[in-house]
Amino acid sequence: MNTPAHLIFAATAFGKPDSRKVTWCAVLGGFLPDLSLYLMAGVSLFLLGISPQRVFGHLYYSDAWQQVFAIDNSFVLWGIGCGIAIWRKIDWAVALTGAALLHLALDFPLHNHDARLHFWPLSDWKFISPLSYWDHARHGRVVGAIEMALVAGLSVLLLRRFKDLWLRIAFSALALLQLGPYVIWRVLL
Repeated sequence: MNTPAHLIFAATAFGKPDSRKVTWCAVLGGFLPDLSLYLMAGVSLFLLGISPQRVFGHLYYSDAWQQVFAIDNSFVLWGIGCGIAIWRKIDWAVALTGAALLHLALDFPLHNHDARLHFWPLSDWKFISPLSYWDHARHGRVVGAIEMALVAGLSVLLLRRFKDLWLRIAFSALALLQLGPYVIWRVLL
């Protein structure tokens, strides 16, 4: 799934209208499994001047990058963190780790050749899904349309549930980041 969609799903599942802290931790948890990709790709593209083709065609699949992704996309590690948060009854940590686990659960069936090592350090196995959230050869158009519809619906739900102005602005911005390009491309094509 696209990152803004993960954040909207996380806020919907783990956000609490009466707790800004828990809600922001849910949003952060929805983002953390993608953080390393943004950092490594950003540094490579903008600081090192490496071409997008090399970054996403070679570096992304390199052993070094895949090892980093294995750590921040591990059901095992996030599951341990979530178990500790539940055991300790720390609501913001449950939201953070639960949202990260939700991110992984949503990504798991939607990655093909770009799959991650979701069970590291216990296993180097990857689930190579027949579906992709972006690859049109693997039903990306259908998956993308479903993702967009869910994001639109959940965004409306979030705007109804949350009265905090800053959260409403954040949720609206995330919805625009997710839906905007889709709508623009539909109008242009």
